[in-house]
Amino acid sequence: MCTVSSLPNPFRRLIVSIGLLLARLGLIDRERAVRTADLSWPRIVTGIARMSKNAVDVAMVGIAAGTAAITGVGIAGPFWGLAFSIGGGVAGGTIALVSQRYGADESEGIGLAVRSSALLVVLVGLPVTAVFYTYSTELISLINGNAAVVDYGATYLAVVGFGVPFAGLNLVGSRVLVGADDAYTAMVLRASGAVINIGLNAVLIFGLDMGVTGAALGTVFSNAIVTGAFALGLVRGGLPGVGAFPVQIDPFGSYVDADNLRDLVQIGLPVMGRNLVWTVAEFPMLAILGGMQEGVLAAFVIARRIWGIMNTPGWGFGLASSSLVGQALGTGDEDIAETYGREVIRFAVATYLVSAVVVAVFARPIVSLFVEDPTTQVFSIAVSLVYVACVAVVFQGVSGGAAGPLDASGDTRWAFGSQFLGMTTSIALAFVGASVPAIGITGLYVAFLAETTIPAALNYYRFRTGTWKEVSRNYRPGATADD
Repeated sequence: MCTVSSLPNPFRRLIVSIGLLLARLGLIDRERAVRTADLSWPRIVTGIARMSKNAVDVAMVGIAAGTAAITGVGIAGPFWGLAFSIGGGVAGGTIALVSQRYGADESEGIGLAVRSSALLVVLVGLPVTAVFYTYSTELISLINGNAAVVDYGATYLAVVGFGVPFAGLNLVGSRVLVGADDAYTAMVLRASGAVINIGLNAVLIFGLDMGVTGAALGTVFSNAIVTGAFALGLVRGGLPGVGAFPVQIDPFGSYVDADNLRDLVQIGLPVMGRNLVWTVAEFPMLAILGGMQEGVLAAFVIARRIWGIMNTPGWGFGLASSSLVGQALGTGDEDIAETYGREVIRFAVATYLVSAVVVAVFARPIVSLFVEDPTTQVFSIAVSLVYVACVAVVFQGVSGGAAGPLDASGDTRWAFGSQFLGMTTSIALAFVGASVPAIGITGLYVAFLAETTIPAALNYYRFRTGTWKEVSRNYRPGATADD
């Protein structure tokens, strides 16, 4: 089993320090804090790398082509996010199945779950690629009517769509390793992909003067490289320079297993729906903000990129919770599963507080990386949105932390419903702000808060009821369809 406890990594030290402080306060157990940190920090680093890559995309195309390119790529962003919604849904089923089988030491069951996941994510992803390539202009035109914005957005979307299947497979590969207690290797591969992506972007956008096409190609190529690394590592049981993988998968085994595919769909569809709610909600939001005062839409795109980086602790703690809770459920220990779930929520909230404070202090210089002139309306609105996001993101710690045990158990419908309610309320509030001049941008501020506070309250309530433990009994090793 892979461990990263001895690695002199500053990110790990920071996360462990927060956990140990909570342990000294009696809020979490010291040993569980270290184990949670070891699983969560690599995923947080991966998230920072990925979200930073997205921010760099926007900054680079802005430098190369101006505000219209920022807006175009920003509008295409949610469409590209569909890749992660689809892949994340399948991967949500993957981590639930793999972690429980890993806890029960069922290697054959792990292989079957992984192959079924890979098949499913490719079958779902390929049609999305075809739609993006064929109808890129029409899709972008649904959100914005500016000719320059549509041209930039459609160019980016048509090319980046080829990366959808690779992005889905990367998520599956990552969840296989995290579910087997190895978040570090997943971080190395996916964070390396983000670094490669940034390097490719610099060459393609500026060196070859390819603009938004270069940004899109960089994303496709880097995702393909990471997919190859995951596939090779899982088949060989490790990679040179990276180390051994905790599991080894036979690529020639069965890919079509009715029970595994059924479980993946049952667990994954609500996860996919939850991710889609987050992604699809950006479309009406972008359309609404396009009708508000000048500068609001571009400022929102910038603030959402910064929000994405701030939200990365939830990625780590959500997956750590899913893995640890799932492994405990796989052995039938529901009490320790609940304890892990409760303590990870506390850990996540504390880490989000640190993230929010840091970003709030440096909000203006961070926004200046996207907009150089601090006298512009885009700059001032973006800064104000970042301040609001710093408050809202703390509640994301509760929402994501509480969703982890629900995902691990297979009780994924509730988290989907809570996210749907939160996002629809957020859109409604933004619409009111755009429609009522007296409310204006204040409606957008409140929308940011509603997006996280509603799912936080509902997910935490579901976790406290304990119903998810009963649901998990249907998906544990040896369970049948009649259980």
